[in-house]
Amino acid sequence: MSTVNPAEDKSRNDSSTPEKLMERLLKFEPADFPVLSLYLDARVDEHGHRNFSAFIRKQVTERAKTYPAQSRERQSVESDLSRILSYLDDNIDLTAQGIAIFACAAGNDFFDAGQFDAPFEQNQLFVFDRPQVYPLAHLVDQYRKYAVVLADTNRAQIFVFASGREVDRAELQNVKTKRSQAGGWSQSRYERHLENYHQQHVKEVVEVLNRTVQDEGIESVIIAGDEGTIIPLLRAEMSKELNDKVVDAISLGIDTPEHELLDESLKVFRQYDSLSDIEKVGKLFSEYRRDGLAVAGVPETLAALSNGQVEELLIAASAASITFDEAEVRKVLEAYETEATIGSGGEPSTTLDHNLVADEIVRRAQQLSSARVTFIEDATLLEQVGGVGALLRYRITPESAAPIEQPGVTSKSEALIEQRGA
Repeated sequence: MSTVNPAEDKSRNDSSTPEKLMERLLKFEPADFPVLSLYLDARVDEHGHRNFSAFIRKQVTERAKTYPAQSRERQSVESDLSRILSYLDDNIDLTAQGIAIFACAAGNDFFDAGQFDAPFEQNQLFVFDRPQVYPLAHLVDQYRKYAVVLADTNRAQIFVFASGREVDRAELQNVKTKRSQAGGWSQSRYERHLENYHQQHVKEVVEVLNRTVQDEGIESVIIAGDEGTIIPLLRAEMSKELNDKVVDAISLGIDTPEHELLDESLKVFRQYDSLSDIEKVGKLFSEYRRDGLAVAGVPETLAALSNGQVEELLIAASAASITFDEAEVRKVLEAYETEATIGSGGEPSTTLDHNLVADEIVRRAQQLSSARVTFIEDATLLEQVGGVGALLRYRITPESAAPIEQPGVTSKSEALIEQRGA
């Protein structure tokens, strides 16, 4: 009755996705030399030009000057600048909206890069002892994978979007039924036949959608089509589990171009995400107030992440919104033996700035807790707890948190347990 065709894969190589790039960067060990992390807004202006070259030259050159002349550190940064500019001259994809580049010439000639269909909102350069992954993690969360089913009573297309582009698509085409000109009983039989035909089509669409959701691990679905005909039919055929994943429905014609479908669905997804942020922060505070499965604030969240307790990390989308007591954060870092994270480009750091701490939080979420990382776009929602908190899988007793205590060092249990009375 129908045909189901996977569409031609138009995506870039899987190794270039932000998720794959993140995996590679998290394996990088802290270096004794400066590591450049460059994030570029690669969108073109009204004249079709990209405007990041002046930013790169100015910022990298100024950072290089902070190292002594003729030092290996300075030579490494200058070499990185040459390689970055060469890469951008020869390798930019015309469709790229955001570019991330990481380099350390003195560190075994390290160089890695990714080009994405989703933009970074601003140009940024970081110089630390390892790649700065916070902006990349933010991009991954902003453009999470979701599915869109665009259908009418005869055709359907099921898209999977992630990182601002299509990553998968399936098409269903049924043979159209000729409209009957007869009346009376013949017309009634035709209408019943047409209703059964539509029902079978919808059933097939939902079956393919359900397989797609399961195979791709999708948590959010958007329905698109005529809200008076196909959308109610799709809803009625879906299981409760699948219906619960539907975030919204939008009225669009079956011939809507893909780029328009992506734009419209992304708007809907962002609106849903904003409401979801409010609900998640509300749950965080509710659990935290009753001493339940939640922690709040930078020191407690770092400790919980280090113990592998965190189910979901909630963190402000702007690193500048992360606030903390430096002495308390240092106690946690020292208790969990993370001296390497305090350095920056081979030089000891006298302060822990918000970029370094935000990056450390995201790293621990990925590496030690395998936690979902959710960036809260409205900074005011987490402002009263320093811009970060976490929902936990379980709590740990002081005994299991710190089997070995070291005199003069804050124990893991002290870092973990809330110090409300202090």
